[in-house]
Amino acid sequence: MDKRKVITAYRRGMISIQECAQILGVDSSQIMGLMNDPQMSELPRVVQKQPMHG
Repeated sequence: MDKRKVITAYRRGMISIQECAQILGVDSSQIMGLMNDPQMSELPRVVQKQPMHG
């Protein structure tokens, strides 16, 4: 599983910090280092405008 998705799930409140650490296979104390890593933030999604059909 993509680490960014796991960290995003934690940040959105979907999983606990302990669950996040367990999924990533790291110690709970190490998880805070990953949270502060800018490369671990999920890339923003680009929403493209689509013409309305009607």
